[in-house]
Amino acid sequence: MGEEANKTERPTEAERRARLASERVDLLERRVDQAFAERALALNALVHASYSNENPESGFESNERLELLGDAVVDLAITHRLMERFPRASEGELSKLRARIVNEEGLARIARALKLGEVLLLGRGEELTGGRERASVLADALEAVIAALFLSNGLPSVMRFVDVVFAEALDGVAHGRQGQDHKTLLGELAQRLYKVPARYRVVGEEGPDHEKIFEVEVSIGPEVYARSRGRSKKEAEQAAAQATLAMLAPGTPAKSGDEPAP
Repeated sequence: MGEEANKTERPTEAERRARLASERVDLLERRVDQAFAERALALNALVHASYSNENPESGFESNERLELLGDAVVDLAITHRLMERFPRASEGELSKLRARIVNEEGLARIARALKLGEVLLLGRGEELTGGRERASVLADALEAVIAALFLSNGLPSVMRFVDVVFAEALDGVAHGRQGQDHKTLLGELAQRLYKVPARYRVVGEEGPDHEKIFEVEVSIGPEVYARSRGRSKKEAEQAAAQATLAMLAPGTPAKSGDEPAP
């Protein structure tokens, strides 16, 4: 009877793998802050080729096919956001801006921030040689996760994810596009002309938390000069500063959509 109890309590290899898979998907959902409608796709995104090669009996397919699709989906999502931010940019400029965001190191950096390496299923050899921190492994895994979101939940789910995890990278290319920090330039100009700093105030917010739009106004002394909107406070402040510079220093191009304050 004791032997029978031990047999009952000891999970089979299939049960152990099923529990492991469920735990990894749970962790991934917490990392991306979304639930996958098709959890099998989420698991597939986490399986490195080394694991499926070393454990063929598991039945787990590697994430290579998802990685291929994810490469295209992330290009689509980032290009969409860049076209929204830079409606007058040429195809060539948009391509260069996208390349500054969608590259192995940039994707790996986001994967590390999400601690994606911790939830990957790796083969023993890949594990022992530092696969969980290898840039190529992490970048490929992030693309696979994005593909899984796309197939499981649809493009809107991908765009929500991109708006959160790529926000800093998108802000970075937005600020660097003109080769200058408009807030810094405006601060220097305000001090030189009026001997007071430029001040920024959030005057409006709209949309759900994951797609919030901020409206910021900039003032110098008692005068309000411009209001601008952005997907982050930093982006809106930079846009408002750029619009104000265009008013005070006509050589500075105003960003499309910015307007003087009423």
